[in-house]
Amino acid sequence: MEVELYLKKKKERKVPVRLKIIDDARRKNAANQLDKRTRPTPPSLALSLSIYLYLFAGDITQKGYEKKRSKLIRAYVPHAGGNLAASDRLPRAQLGPAPLYLYLNGPMSHRAPLGPPSAARFHRRRTSGTRDERYRSDVHTEAVQAVLARHVERKVAVPMPSKRRSLVVQTSMDAYTPPDSSSGSEEEAGPGDDMSGMEHWMSRPSQLGPAHLGSTSSSSSSTQSGGSGNAGRLADSLAHTHISHLNHSTPPDVMGYSSDSSHSHTERHHMANMGTIARNTQKYGNAERMETGDGVPVSSRVSAKIQQLVNTLKQPRRPPLREFFVDDFDELLEVQQPDPNQPRPEGAEMMPVRGEALGVVTNWPPSLEAALQRWGTISPKAPCLTSLDTAGKPLYVLTYGKLWSRSIKLAYNILHKLGSKQEPMVRPGDRVALVFPNNDPVAFMVAFYGCLLAEVVPVPIEVPLSRKDAGSQQIGFLLGSCGVTVALTSDACHKGLPKSATGEIPQFKGWPKLLWFVTESKHLSKPPRDWFPHIKDANNDTAYIEVSAQPVRTAVTVNNLRLSSSSLSAAETIVNVLDFKKDVGLWHGILTTKGLRAEVICPCASSPEALTVAIRRPVEDSSQPPGRGVLSMQGLSYGVVRVDTEERLSVLTVQDVGTVTPGGLVCVVKPEGVPQLCQTDEIGELCVCSVATGTSYYGLTGMTKNTFEVYPVSSSGGLISEYAFVRTGLLGFIGPGGLVFITGKMDGLIMVSGRRHNADDIVATALAVEPMKFVYRGRIAVFSVTVLRDERIVVVAEQRPDSTEEDSFQWMSRVLQAIDSIHGVGVFCLALVPANTLPKTPLGGIHLSEIKQLYLEGGLHPCNVLMCPHTCVTNLPKPRQKQPEIGPASVMVGNLVSGKRIAQASGRDLGQTDDNDQVTNFLFLSEVLQWRAQTTPDHVLYTLLSSRGAVSSSLTCLQLHKRAERVAALLMERGGLQEGDHVALVYPPGIDLIAAFYGCLYAGCVPITVRPPHPQNISTTLPTVKMIVEVSHSACVMTTAVICKLLRSKEAMATVDIRNWPPVLDTDDLPKKKPPALYKPTNPDGLAYLDFSVSTTGMLAGVQMSHNAVGAFCRSVKLQCELYPSREVAICLDPYCGLGFVLWCLCSVYSGHQSILIPPVELESNPALWLLAVSQLRVRDTFCSYSVMELCTKGLGLQTEALKARGLDLSRVRACVVVAEERPRMSLTHSFSKLFKDLGLHPRSVSTAFGCRVNLAICLQGTSGPDPTTVYVDMRALRHDRVRLVERGSPHSLPLMESGKILPGVRIIIANPETKGPLGDSHLGEIWVHSAHNGSGYYSGYGEEVLQSDHFNSRLSFGDTQTVWARTGYLGFLRRTELTDANGERHDALFVVGALEEAMELRGMRYHPIDIETSVIRAHKSIMECAVFPWTNLLVVVVELEGSEQEALDLVPMVTKAVLEEHYLIVGVVVVTDIGVIPINSRGEKQRMHLRDGFLQDQLDPIYVAYNM
Repeated sequence: MEVELYLKKKKERKVPVRLKIIDDARRKNAANQLDKRTRPTPPSLALSLSIYLYLFAGDITQKGYEKKRSKLIRAYVPHAGGNLAASDRLPRAQLGPAPLYLYLNGPMSHRAPLGPPSAARFHRRRTSGTRDERYRSDVHTEAVQAVLARHVERKVAVPMPSKRRSLVVQTSMDAYTPPDSSSGSEEEAGPGDDMSGMEHWMSRPSQLGPAHLGSTSSSSSSTQSGGSGNAGRLADSLAHTHISHLNHSTPPDVMGYSSDSSHSHTERHHMANMGTIARNTQKYGNAERMETGDGVPVSSRVSAKIQQLVNTLKQPRRPPLREFFVDDFDELLEVQQPDPNQPRPEGAEMMPVRGEALGVVTNWPPSLEAALQRWGTISPKAPCLTSLDTAGKPLYVLTYGKLWSRSIKLAYNILHKLGSKQEPMVRPGDRVALVFPNNDPVAFMVAFYGCLLAEVVPVPIEVPLSRKDAGSQQIGFLLGSCGVTVALTSDACHKGLPKSATGEIPQFKGWPKLLWFVTESKHLSKPPRDWFPHIKDANNDTAYIEVSAQPVRTAVTVNNLRLSSSSLSAAETIVNVLDFKKDVGLWHGILTTKGLRAEVICPCASSPEALTVAIRRPVEDSSQPPGRGVLSMQGLSYGVVRVDTEERLSVLTVQDVGTVTPGGLVCVVKPEGVPQLCQTDEIGELCVCSVATGTSYYGLTGMTKNTFEVYPVSSSGGLISEYAFVRTGLLGFIGPGGLVFITGKMDGLIMVSGRRHNADDIVATALAVEPMKFVYRGRIAVFSVTVLRDERIVVVAEQRPDSTEEDSFQWMSRVLQAIDSIHGVGVFCLALVPANTLPKTPLGGIHLSEIKQLYLEGGLHPCNVLMCPHTCVTNLPKPRQKQPEIGPASVMVGNLVSGKRIAQASGRDLGQTDDNDQVTNFLFLSEVLQWRAQTTPDHVLYTLLSSRGAVSSSLTCLQLHKRAERVAALLMERGGLQEGDHVALVYPPGIDLIAAFYGCLYAGCVPITVRPPHPQNISTTLPTVKMIVEVSHSACVMTTAVICKLLRSKEAMATVDIRNWPPVLDTDDLPKKKPPALYKPTNPDGLAYLDFSVSTTGMLAGVQMSHNAVGAFCRSVKLQCELYPSREVAICLDPYCGLGFVLWCLCSVYSGHQSILIPPVELESNPALWLLAVSQLRVRDTFCSYSVMELCTKGLGLQTEALKARGLDLSRVRACVVVAEERPRMSLTHSFSKLFKDLGLHPRSVSTAFGCRVNLAICLQGTSGPDPTTVYVDMRALRHDRVRLVERGSPHSLPLMESGKILPGVRIIIANPETKGPLGDSHLGEIWVHSAHNGSGYYSGYGEEVLQSDHFNSRLSFGDTQTVWARTGYLGFLRRTELTDANGERHDALFVVGALEEAMELRGMRYHPIDIETSVIRAHKSIMECAVFPWTNLLVVVVELEGSEQEALDLVPMVTKAVLEEHYLIVGVVVVTDIGVIPINSRGEKQRMHLRDGFLQDQLDPIYVAYNM
């Protein structure tokens, strides 16, 4: 309950003070229903009380307030043009709500939302005491509106986020109940009221016609009601305005790595032509597109929003950072330099201020118990407390005699009726909880004094309404730490508590087991006549324990000292509308015996630790105004008092809270560090030294010492007093005449970039921006979070259910502008949550600490979020400015001088082969197959497994040879193909593909393996097949009968025109006769096959593989893996490109080993197929992809025990190699090893292989040699292309695993991708490879292969300039380890960092997407997968949501913060999508450029798109 101090004085009657308690629902009638025996109320005070009681009824708009105020003032105005009398004139500030409440009540709060009906029986929802109507001020509102009016001319367009329509519907007004249905008044402004200022132009319709509107509505950001399409029209109008700029201003190229910009642009152009069809036929659907300058198709709507964001960011809100080159590896955050013009304290050092001396009264009671005994025996019929009903009539009068007798009775029962005589439950000194509702002050007062008489320590707490109340667990922890086992309550409260099915009160979460004891007299035993409580004098024992407020709940103990107040006589009445269970309500309502005069409304300053610090004393001259100061808000942010004028917008008007409490000594000390005295014009924390303060935090010795045992020192270092002071938690200063001014609280202090901001002031500014139409006045929280080593402001408010998305977003934009202009600080996050969703305190207010915890955990579930990291994060590391490149010769000399070797390594010599190996005598793979068919015709080369693990088919050497002959006959007879013709092989993974491949070699044709279209997704997969067929210039297509039928289906015909295809041959019906003669190739450098695949950047490329390269490749793999005819190898890979195709089709024929083929698609129905086959067939070597490993890890994570029971044993596996073209995924491989370790899998057996387009296999771990090496590098150094090893667990450390042993016959060197010069071990550079099995070049069929010749035929610009190298396009480094190879030399490990084409150049540094994605996935538990890519210097993050759509907006702050903290990058756009939206190829690699195209074409159908400002 809130406090209202109102005095009524009686003449010369020595009776105790009469206390009236007014309940919330009875406030309206309280002013007229006061005791008629008192003298009349002065008009000024009556007017103030009337206005206050009306306004306190609940939420009210500005217009409603003005009408009510004019109606009330009309009675005091003589005529329309007259003025108030001089004696009754109120100050201008008093007519406004905020200063009026400051006079009356000090801190107060809003009307709380309606609670459950069961709880309303005994618990009246009221205010919380922390967020109240003092935020309401006409002066402040006018200042905010004036600030917003200044932005009308600027008209800065803010891109509005996009939200899926289903999410908008779920957050509509039908889904929620407003917190207070009676919060608005009947005079409240209706929806038809005009809006002025900033809102007018931001919400007016666009002048564009329908032709300019977007055509896609799947990700519409608004509903259909109430003009909610304004932001979309505004975005489209901006798109129309900037479209010419988009066409001529291409985004920066962050993909190319060629030193010749024109050359790289041409190369990308031709490669993009090859991949156009694939990008245009993604599964996202169709949308209208436009072309930017570099030919990338984009969507006008999405691009317009991105351009909006870019244009907004081009207007810096802070001075730009100076750029410089960081030569070392330490990226220092920008240190906020002190402003040389900032105000500094100039006054002298303050002196402690002493309050009025306490008078010595001879007949004063020595303690509270003695005072109660005196008044209970001398004046037993004098009224002590009167409780009023809803009509303002006395409901119950508690006399001092009744209070005395009932307290004695309760004290006796507490000590003697709980437990047994031998083992009582409560002893003197024990703690007892008091649980009473707000509408029963009589029972609480009796219980409180009953505990004092029983010499037990009362602990007042709020009534728990449910088992999940916000803060309930913290209360339970405190009750447990205080050793509370008994809870006193009233009969009505006991009946209203939650009950279990058995009728018992359940144990609340975190609470100790309590005995609930009802304190009504009918439930108590009468004490014996000879029993009398012990009345003790004042001492240092604990009197009661009060639960302090947020953010950390602690128990404040108060000693049983003599209690005193102002020196006024008795026979007076206190009207208390504060919560009588804590703070000032308990102090001045239950404990004091004196009151204040009725002529003045007297605010006071108090805190749970120091109790009453200062109070405004009565004055003889009632017309004398209180102390008042207009302070500069900028000066306050620097902790300095500077007087300003009201004409300025950024000012704060404060009034004094009186003088220091009698008997107290107050000083102001610096808030941080040593408690040194402040200067007279400096803001600090008030400390008080008095006998009437709290004494400690119960059970918290350290916090007690820092708060209750403070010894302030002067500037010279000497103590100002030998007595300890108590920190009050109040910020302020002491003005002229010893008046105390309070400017804020420590728990609401936010320190941003060295400046202090008060949370209450920010709340007031936010609420001054027309809050009533969009948010609830009292349901707003402001707190700070630490991001990038500085505090960032977060504002969370409850949105009204009837407000539209667009209106709420425009209000949020105006709030940001107002806070930035008035307070000079940016807001990091502004979030709106649905009504009635913020955690509540038992009194109905918001629970700030739990709201902050929910925000940090990502559990707020907001319905609107606006992030502003670009505005408020000003301490980013300085961007790197690239200096002119040092020449390659200088780099090489520098490495030699510094003792660093050139980063180059090689595998063992390929010529070291077994003399008995007759395969080396053959130059062509077709000859090897013919030789094996003659020498070992019955040797099984291939075994294909079905989804159940059974052998579906197999091929011996002879069977494969004969089948290949029949395929060759088919090509020659039916196809009519000639030597060198290209043939597309469109087969599912299996035996047919292998036979068709060797049939092409027998016929002299060039095979191209192509993945067949998916029957359930033919519209997006068939165009890729057609594109490969066309680009490769295939003369015919060979496939099975099933796929032939699929290609001729209606769905296929609707997708592509099958009539333009080359002839399609069905190999299920092969001719039985042999071809006339098998083709015998003569040129080893001739083309053997084409390897077509789509890279991670989305480009389709065909690599030419010669017969020499095929033979060298197979020979290298054979030596590395020690493959012989007696060996068995399990292969679970896609057989269409890269190393997967070589292992599936080529290696078995060359080495003679048996390949057990397991199609990865079969694992979708049986995830254990691969591992069971490896176990049952006792395979020692197996190959898989990351997608297969991930499928087994997720699908078999809970089945290890069942698999072990089925006999799964992986102990024989010596090499489990993951084939990929990317950086090794350490987390996945470690998870896989750890998961199946109990099944016998040795961790060292899991390794990786690395290949790329120019060389399909560069590294492969193999069966012998050292274990894979893992190093930890500094991630910050990698951004500067430097390699610095650090210890495990070091800050910014990145673990990297070796990509496998370098294959025999392979040489590697690390080169600068721009200067083409060799680099040292300490540098990150491009991996160049020289090998006999390098590709011969790209094949496009249009005579443009020469454009990519630099990839396959590059030479160093310095050093060994004769060797021809192939550029892999991947960045990495070499590190010589302490391990030794099989030949006894030190092992050189290759570490792949990432693709050069995917690396992002941001802020002058190089970032790799996988590093940022790893941080994003760790940011929130609901993020399933993510991908990042740059666009127009903005970082775009796409996350897949694993959960309900209500959690989508939780991810935006978490993702933004994670990337800021770990990578010092600001996320420009956050896109939240469904699972499966991020495209992934067959190797499990993300297709980020496909994703970028889908986003820009508005084809993702996102749940939410946030544009960070």
